[in-house]
Amino acid sequence: MIVMSIAGVDPSGGAGIFADIKTFQALGVYGTGIVTALTAQNPQKMYSLKAIETSYVEEQIDAVLDTYNVEYIKTGMLYSTDIIKSVSKKIREYNLKAVVDPVMVSTSGGELAKNDLSQNLLKYLLPKAILTTPNVSEAEKLTNIKITNEEEAKKACEKLGKTCNNIITGGHLNGINTTYIDGAISIFKQKLLKTDNLHGSGCNFSAAIVSYLSQKNDLKTSILKASDYTYESIKNGKYGTLIAKL
Repeated sequence: MIVMSIAGVDPSGGAGIFADIKTFQALGVYGTGIVTALTAQNPQKMYSLKAIETSYVEEQIDAVLDTYNVEYIKTGMLYSTDIIKSVSKKIREYNLKAVVDPVMVSTSGGELAKNDLSQNLLKYLLPKAILTTPNVSEAEKLTNIKITNEEEAKKACEKLGKTCNNIITGGHLNGINTTYIDGAISIFKQKLLKTDNLHGSGCNFSAAIVSYLSQKNDLKTSILKASDYTYESIKNGKYGTLIAKL
């Protein structure tokens, strides 16, 4: 199985494409990576960001897909409207199945998106995705619904479900994960760890979902397996979330 990450580079290795490739490899799939932006960051601080030219993002995608048979991809930091449009175009062109991690802010607090990113994700990319994996903060931006409890999470999940299947991850909601899959809302709770070792956890989660999907698991099973994988990654990490010891 060959999968693809379209995301930014975190030189500290805990998030972005490096984290995705580690997860792909740990779960037994071959990972390819398309770079959308370069960052100077570590788990504590974002120093700077440089976006890659949109045409070069497209050239990277074409170069990989000219040789490799990829069905499932994940997107992470896309940063700009132009890159969102280009990735959306390539998803349609190559009939790709995309899991969208709507990255907007890094764990260290740095802005990873232009101000209009959420609306452009809703307009151009999420309608073509098979799943999106926002955390509570990202879900609030995508739905304009304040999420402080389970009922508000269900409301936001259902609203976002009008655009695509989704899971609102529960790291900021006492471990309550809210999913909308094919018209049905469900809840599952994941035990939370008392740790600051969360850098890259969203990347690991979405990359794990793609890995399990490529291995012919259904969407619900892939989400549950990816949740367990990410828990173990956080538990066993030291400088950032690492590969799980499964």
